[in-house]
Amino acid sequence: MRDKIFYAISFGFVFGIFLRSFIFVDLYLATLFGIISFALILFFIFISKNKWGNIFGFFVLAILFGIFRFHIFENRFLYVFDSVLDKKVTLSGFIIDEPSIGENNQKLIVEIIKNDKKVKVLLATDFTEEYKYGDEIKFSGKIEEPENFTTDYGKEFDYINYLKKDGILYVMSFPKVEIISSGNGNKIKTTLFFIKEKFLEKINYSIKEPESLLMGGLVLGEKASFDQALRESFINTGTIHIVALSGYNITIIAEWIMKLFSFLPINFSIGFGIGSIILFILMTGGSTTAIRAGTMAVLALVARATGRNYDVARALILAGVFMIFFNPLILIYDVSFQLSFIATIAVIFIAPRVEKYFTWVTKKFGLRDIISVTFAAYIFVMPFILYKMGTLSIVAFPANILILPFIPFTMALGFLTGLVGFISNIFALPFGIISYIFLHYELFIISLFSKLPFSSFSIPNFPLILTVLIYIYFVYKIFGRDIRKFLVN
Repeated sequence: MRDKIFYAISFGFVFGIFLRSFIFVDLYLATLFGIISFALILFFIFISKNKWGNIFGFFVLAILFGIFRFHIFENRFLYVFDSVLDKKVTLSGFIIDEPSIGENNQKLIVEIIKNDKKVKVLLATDFTEEYKYGDEIKFSGKIEEPENFTTDYGKEFDYINYLKKDGILYVMSFPKVEIISSGNGNKIKTTLFFIKEKFLEKINYSIKEPESLLMGGLVLGEKASFDQALRESFINTGTIHIVALSGYNITIIAEWIMKLFSFLPINFSIGFGIGSIILFILMTGGSTTAIRAGTMAVLALVARATGRNYDVARALILAGVFMIFFNPLILIYDVSFQLSFIATIAVIFIAPRVEKYFTWVTKKFGLRDIISVTFAAYIFVMPFILYKMGTLSIVAFPANILILPFIPFTMALGFLTGLVGFISNIFALPFGIISYIFLHYELFIISLFSKLPFSSFSIPNFPLILTVLIYIYFVYKIFGRDIRKFLVN
């Protein structure tokens, strides 16, 4: 009974957030339904003794709680610059994250104190100045609200809510910027960003571009520097997921490290795997996105190492609910969170089921297990990528089959290249050379398949409802028997 109530509350809350993300719900009506639901719960507990009526009451109450939570979170945003929109203003604030370096500009998230309230503005600047986390800057330019846009594949990108999930409500393009002071950020975060920057420097020293860009994407989710052609190649071949900062990437490298220490007792090998995840989070600067992905990776790792899939499944659901509670906008607008959650489910539940189809692959070096995991992750994230990207790649399957088995080794070599580079650039070169060979092969396959005629075609409006139905079907195929048993008991 307690399990049923747990799932009712968890899924009800998530559904409430999901519903409120698309539809405005009148709070007075929601309050009325909440009172009715609470009364029904009391009725079924003390009078009727009907457990399903009780569970339904908790489900509805959780939906309403999700709606209220979304409403409270959304109302905390302060649109303090609306009166000066599209006008030139002069402001000052602190850079609160590391700059995001793109092909044509660098983006800075600046926090400003306005009327004793904190407001975030996203600045797009040129490369004439090098900015750091913790810099206090003064800037002048035209302040604007972000606008949604249509991608090259005809898919509308909700840029407004993409920024809003991070608390960013305003943007400014190429303002005049002056650095007032430096070193004002959190000391721990500053140190982590410094280590990350040096880590990438060591990789770039041993591996030349564009292979070094791919390595940065694999091990740290750094894909901002990809040029448009390279980014399109990843999308056209259905391989963009390998450079996303997600639990899938981290799980792969952690499992590989576990296999290296498989001669030790299971607790020690799991410990080394979790240690590698913590190291990854630190290397990314301890960002919220990395922490979310790392949490998913730890759960997947424990599930696969111990075989306690369904115990870990409850922990995975609980972790997801807590993350959504703290920031309801990530459910719909944070691709990294969505990809992490979906891929983690694939790693835990689908990989063991598809392994029987890869008996022809050798077990040496854990290759069969790696292929099973990567194939399961790819199949499970494909509908999501189709909905988000609006692109269907007809070469995705062969491209992923040829690339994915090498990704764990490439990632491991990338970490070794960066870590050994801290000791000596010379000692890191052999790892960098071997890494380059793997990376060059992977980019060659991506380039080869992306250039094939009709390698992909655009589906700009792949329906959300169809995506949801596909995943409902997946869930039924994976958990159907357990769901029926769960409902009967």
